[in-house]
Amino acid sequence: MLRRSFLAALVLALPSALPTPAVAQDRGVVNVYSARHYDSDRQIWEAFTRESGIRVRVIQADADQLIERIRNEGANSPADVFLTVDSARLARAADAGILAPFRSPTVENRVPAALRDPQGRWFAVSQRARVIMYDKQAGRPEGLNRYEDLADPRFRGQICVRSGAHSYNTSMTASILAADGAAATENWARGLVANLARPPQGGDRDQIAALPTGQCRIAISNTYYLGGYGRSANPAERALFERVGVIFPNQGQGDRGAHVNISGAGLVGTAPNRDNAAKLLEFLTGHEAQDVFSQANMEYPAVADAPLHPALRSMGTFRAEPVNGARTAANTAEALQIAQRAGWR
Repeated sequence: MLRRSFLAALVLALPSALPTPAVAQDRGVVNVYSARHYDSDRQIWEAFTRESGIRVRVIQADADQLIERIRNEGANSPADVFLTVDSARLARAADAGILAPFRSPTVENRVPAALRDPQGRWFAVSQRARVIMYDKQAGRPEGLNRYEDLADPRFRGQICVRSGAHSYNTSMTASILAADGAAATENWARGLVANLARPPQGGDRDQIAALPTGQCRIAISNTYYLGGYGRSANPAERALFERVGVIFPNQGQGDRGAHVNISGAGLVGTAPNRDNAAKLLEFLTGHEAQDVFSQANMEYPAVADAPLHPALRSMGTFRAEPVNGARTAANTAEALQIAQRAGWR
């Protein structure tokens, strides 16, 4: 799960009725433009090559950089598959016109409709729930069951969270904005900031690590960071995993469910190796790839019957909020403005 250095890159904006690509087809290659920076993904590419004989060439960069790069490359882009984290970024790529509708019975049978773009331009390959964590030794905070509860004054000075400008948090805030409206979300963000134990800093792992030290009683984090400690061979990390409890928010009857961040993939509209791309996209939903997402990177699979790592299973089951990339993308700018006005920087 180590971040790799970014290769300067950017992604494409073409309509879905697309011209014949100007780049020559290479029958033995598929080119992936990926904003995922996990060493474990290599296992997927290697497994695909073993099965298909098709080599996977990967260009890594930030999602927005990749989108702009594909746009600039136009019909000459070698990109076949676009892979990124966060539904809002997938929606931005779709709105930019760089993704073509991809209809596959294999994908549609394996990936639930709630994790697919209605127009078929992208689908989820894995999920991370954005949850509330606490120190088991201090006990579960009473009355903390929903994201909205994080603004309750009873939790004054108890919460650790990373910057409100990070995409994990802007997407979560965009979800609250869609559910509760602008005025309530503004009040929520101000209440959250008032309840912070310290100024936002670091990443999700830093929030988890602050729990047993007493710096905070409550942390907001994605599940796969805690899951990484659960699969670690390091005794200290395993002990941290055992000490931290998880609250999946908004699970009550009629409530919307826990917010999830997805990783998702789509077919690039000008893909020169379209057949190879289709094979890879379908492979990402298969048992071998889904097993890597769960077992090696501690993400929840996108496919219902894929096995969970025992550490993920031990966190408990949850109901997820349906993914709506277009809505999240539409609310992201306002969500960021709300966070900034509230002082969640």
